[in-house]
Amino acid sequence: MSTLIVTQAPFLAPLDTLKQSSQSCEAMSYESSDSGCSSSSSLTSEDPPCITLVDEDDKQQRLAVLSFEQVRRLDTVMQQVVQVHGRGNFPTLEVRLRDLVSVVRAKLEADDVRVKDIRLNGGAASHVLAHDAQTYNDLDLIFAVDLPSARQFEKVKQAVLASLLELLPDGVSRKRISTCSLKEAYVGKMVKVNEAGDRWSLISLGHGSNVELKFVDSMRRQFEFSVDSFQVVLDSLLLFYKCSDLAMSDNFYPTVVGESVYGDIQEALHHLHKKLIATRHPEEIRGGGLLKYCHLLTRNYQPERPQQIKTLQRYMCSRFFIDFSDVVSQRSKLEAYLNNHIASGIDQYIYLQQLYSVVNESTVCLMGHERRQTLALIEELARQVMAPPVIYYQPWHTS
Repeated sequence: MSTLIVTQAPFLAPLDTLKQSSQSCEAMSYESSDSGCSSSSSLTSEDPPCITLVDEDDKQQRLAVLSFEQVRRLDTVMQQVVQVHGRGNFPTLEVRLRDLVSVVRAKLEADDVRVKDIRLNGGAASHVLAHDAQTYNDLDLIFAVDLPSARQFEKVKQAVLASLLELLPDGVSRKRISTCSLKEAYVGKMVKVNEAGDRWSLISLGHGSNVELKFVDSMRRQFEFSVDSFQVVLDSLLLFYKCSDLAMSDNFYPTVVGESVYGDIQEALHHLHKKLIATRHPEEIRGGGLLKYCHLLTRNYQPERPQQIKTLQRYMCSRFFIDFSDVVSQRSKLEAYLNNHIASGIDQYIYLQQLYSVVNESTVCLMGHERRQTLALIEELARQVMAPPVIYYQPWHTS
C-alpha cells in the first residue's frame, strides 16, 4: 500500500535517499473527517528534510511527493483567475482555476459520473515541478472518469456546458440561454475519441485554447516528450481548500503527488532542467511529435542522444505525413499550432525556419513533388507571419 509523507524538502529526492531519511522523520498528516479537517505535525527545526516516493514497489519511480515550494507554486497556479472570452455579446468569464475545477467536478458527480482524480498536465505541471521558472501558455486539466458508452460522453459535455452557465457573471439572465449557444460562445474545440485503447474527450474553453479540459477513461499515449510528461494530482489540494481556513506554511500543507507518464520522474526532471529532448516510440504519437520537437529546438533544447537524432527525426516526419497526408490538412495543423502555441510573428518565423530544415533533411517517405509541396507551404506561412499588415485607406472625396 502506498504511503504518503510530507515534510519540508528542497526537491524530489531519489529513492535510496528517501528510504534512509524517511525513517528519521515524522509524518505530517492532513486528514478529512465528517466533523471537519485536522492537521498534526511533529516536525521541529532539528528534523532533517525528507520526502518519500509514493509507491516504493514501482521500479520506474514514476511518482513522487512535492516539496513545500512546489506545492506553493501549484497553489499560485490554481488561485489564478482565468478568462474565457465569449463570442458575440457573451461576456468574458472570469474564474479562479480552482473554482472552475470544483464546479466541473460537481456537475459531473451530480449526473452520476464518478471522478477518480483530477490532474494538472503539460506546461503548467512542468512549471510547478521545475527548479527554475518555466513559462507555460495553456492550462491542461485531466479528469479521470469512466466512459463506457456514448451516453457518458454526452454527460461530460453537458456537465461542462452547465458549468459555463453557472459561471456567467452576476446580472446575466440565464433563463433563455441554451447549451447550444453556450457551446458556440465559449467552446473552442470538442474532440471525442472512442476506439481500441483510447476513450477520452477534450473540450477547450475560449478561442485561444488557453484552458483545456480532458476527460480520460483510457489513453494509450499521454505524452510526446519527457519534458511534457508531468502530471500533478490535485485532489488533496482541492480538499485542503475545502476544509482548511488556514494559510499554507512549510509545516502545514497538503500532500500532493506528481507523476511522469514518461517513466522515471527523476530522469524526466533531469531532461527538463538540462533542456534535453527525449522520447520513446515517436511513431506512436499522432503527428509524430514533429511540431513540438521543432518548437523545443527553437527554445534551445538539445537531443539527449545526438547520435540517434537523424533516426528520430525520420520517424517523426514519417508519422506526421501519415496523419496529415495532404497539403490542406498540413496547413490546418500548422496554422492551429502557430496560433495556439507561438505568440509573436518573429517567433513563428523562427519556428517555421526550424521546421523547414527538419522536414527538408529527414523526410524520406514522400515522393519528390509531395515533399516540395510541403516545403512550399512552410515557406508561404513564413512569408505570411512576417508580412506587414495591409492597411486600407478610405480615399478622401473633395468637391
